[in-house]
Amino acid sequence: MITRSALFVAAGAVAVLVAGCSSDTSGTATALASTPKTTTSAAPEPELDLSQFGALPAVPAPEAPTASCVYPAATPAVRDNNPPPTSDVAAQGTVEVSMTTSQGPIGLTLDRSEAPCTVNSFTNLAAQGYFDDTPCHRLTTSPGLEVLQCGDPSGKGSRGPGYEYPNEYPTTAYPADDPASSTPVVYPRGTLAMANAGPDTNGSQFFLVYEDSVLPPQYTVFGTISAEGLATLDEVAAAGVATPGGDGAPNAAVTIQTVT
Repeated sequence: MITRSALFVAAGAVAVLVAGCSSDTSGTATALASTPKTTTSAAPEPELDLSQFGALPAVPAPEAPTASCVYPAATPAVRDNNPPPTSDVAAQGTVEVSMTTSQGPIGLTLDRSEAPCTVNSFTNLAAQGYFDDTPCHRLTTSPGLEVLQCGDPSGKGSRGPGYEYPNEYPTTAYPADDPASSTPVVYPRGTLAMANAGPDTNGSQFFLVYEDSVLPPQYTVFGTISAEGLATLDEVAAAGVATPGGDGAPNAAVTIQTVT
């Protein structure tokens, strides 16, 4: 979940906290869920010079055609589901996903080579209808963080599937304790990534990057968004958010209808 978040642009650096599937229901997400929708006007924010930030690292080649995954139990699930399998998880190839929403279609291509355990979890939840008829609870429109966040059936931005699991690419592309693993990089437009509440707390919440965004490489990338999906996201973003500051519930409410 991109909950309890803040975007700080200071001294030429961006620090973003994109919080995830934890049991903490305090903070931004809960407040946003209860905020009436109003149209606000504010001076446009200055453009962020993305050239000062690096790119995501290269995707490491899979060590084997399959992987073993762990999904330890966490906060009770917001919606009943069966946890994903943990052995012989495919670590190569892609999965095409069709996500229909109240605002239009969003096609996704999931990449097992980037994040086999994440793709395994996402497809397992989708097959059970976990994401069906659920809201995308948060839109951010500030330069440097332009994403739509979904995946919490409660719509509060603080709940998950009842289990958590470790970060994958790009976090795993860095050696342990490498300072670069905390240095913000550009997550390019069209990226599909997991939200979290800190290292190794991935659950069901994910975010869709509709404009280049700056984040530390601590948010698992597990696929890309289709051109048709980006067109849908652009329309949602153009409608803005319900609260001042460019971070809140989208004015153009987005409900995920099905994920197949």
